[in-house]
Amino acid sequence: MTETLQGAARLGLRGRLILITLCGATFMTGLDYSIITVALPEIGRDLGFATTSGLQWVATACLLPTAALMPLFGRASDMVGRRRLFIVGVLVFTAFSLLAALAPTPGLLLAARAGQGVAAAMIGPTALALMTAAFPEGPQRTRALGVNGALLSLGFVIGTIGGGLITSGLNWRWTMLILFGIGALVVLGAFTVVRETTDKRRARLDVPGAILASAGLFTLVYGISTGGQAGWAGMRTLATLLASAILLGAFLAVEARHAAPLVPLRLLRRRTVKWGMTIGLVTFGMCGGATLLLSIYMQDVLGYSPLETGLGFLGEGGAALLAGTVAARLIGARGTAATIVIGLAVQAAGTVAMVSLPAQGGLVVLLTTSAAMGFGHVLTVVAAITTITSGLDEADQGVAGSLAQMPTFVGAVGVAGLTAIVAARTEALAPVTTKALATLGGLHTAFVVAGVVALLGAVVAGVLLRRTGTEHFLAA
Repeated sequence: MTETLQGAARLGLRGRLILITLCGATFMTGLDYSIITVALPEIGRDLGFATTSGLQWVATACLLPTAALMPLFGRASDMVGRRRLFIVGVLVFTAFSLLAALAPTPGLLLAARAGQGVAAAMIGPTALALMTAAFPEGPQRTRALGVNGALLSLGFVIGTIGGGLITSGLNWRWTMLILFGIGALVVLGAFTVVRETTDKRRARLDVPGAILASAGLFTLVYGISTGGQAGWAGMRTLATLLASAILLGAFLAVEARHAAPLVPLRLLRRRTVKWGMTIGLVTFGMCGGATLLLSIYMQDVLGYSPLETGLGFLGEGGAALLAGTVAARLIGARGTAATIVIGLAVQAAGTVAMVSLPAQGGLVVLLTTSAAMGFGHVLTVVAAITTITSGLDEADQGVAGSLAQMPTFVGAVGVAGLTAIVAARTEALAPVTTKALATLGGLHTAFVVAGVVALLGAVVAGVLLRRTGTEHFLAA
């Protein structure tokens, strides 16, 4: 982390303070999901959740509004002011974190988590838009995005480790109190160093587009999140996913006719935006899915405790930090398309190599393969976000910020697909081997699939993104 911040120091004192504030907000929202996931068993015992499925909503209640409302707040930030909406988002997130820490009942905790999700939808696109506006396109911006991408990934790793430490030494409520403390510091930075970056636009909000986009994304993420438990071929899952497709299709039709659309279709038609989002979906889906599978491997095959499992992700976290410092230099030397190809290829190699993870021991293999995957993932994320947000009008940066963040949540499709592969392969092997070996066989199959998909993404990036005209100013 020290090396990363040293790279940020080249941005100047004020630039560094702005970067710390905005990245602190990003880190906070990344930390939120993983730190609460580790604490779920203790939360269930303390608050008396009746079922495991009910307890899972502690995580899902935050995820759904974030995914559903991000396009709305991305456009709203261009209308009411990005700094203003960012500050509101951080204040709301901080307040609901305190409410979650003090929640005496399951219902109040779920309501607080939903409030955190709404706030995260405000923070994500505005933090990114403020960052791209504060740092000019080129080396400074890519360096800033590199730090941001590294800390976003590090938030997950620290959340996993910290969640285990906190719930073991204190209690789950401290996981939310830590978020409250970080939020208070970010609020201080937002008021003192972050400046407004755009004039507020006098335009009417696209209400039909907002309703259709929010409903479509909500049903999509809900269907993905609950599909594994409800059954992918079940009527409820299929109906939810079909409804999502209809709503999102209607959203595109409305946007094509609206004078001031929520998401201008000219942005979605841009090759850099379209393929940048596709690459983001690939890297988030495959890395997020493989990371979840590594957690299953460490606990169900190796028998690690939750704390030991968190420590097992140190290789991935350290590599993410290193990639954040390298990304800007690599983009400057080779361009965004080449960086995406390299990143996805490294991610693919690390993920496929997980087929060598053994049933016992294998700590070195675990750390090295996950480190390679994490390193390639962060390289790809930084380059993809740089691709999406480059060459756009200042007025579109809020919307672009929401589009750049969307693959983080829609990438749950990859998680769902990989877990389905594990389940199917494990079931096929169960009659002829032990439970642990059957699980390991399912995991090996899914790791290979995740690696192949990432490699195909690298090929697509190499062929299509190199045709864009962005490289000459991104490689400055």
